[in-house]
Amino acid sequence: MNQYLVTAYDYTDDGALKRRMDVRPHHLDGVRELKANGHYFLGGAMLDDDGRMVGSTMILQFEDEEQLEAWKQSEVYITQKVWESVDIKPFRVAEV
Repeated sequence: MNQYLVTAYDYTDDGALKRRMDVRPHHLDGVRELKANGHYFLGGAMLDDDGRMVGSTMILQFEDEEQLEAWKQSEVYITQKVWESVDIKPFRVAEV
């Protein structure tokens, strides 16, 4: 399994937070599916100084790059323009 650190920043236009909140239930359903299939370690919203959601961080794992690409193509925060930029880096979860 290959592990990945996903760091994504939201769009900052006036409708950005509304898009996030409208799509959020579908995003969380997708995360539950990732977890059920063993692809999800952890994740959550990044907050600004005022506690507003401005992005997300996730640690995911997939068998190969094709699975990662399939997730990117189906992730609603990407397809529905919640995340403006998505940075994905190889990662290794420490076993302690």
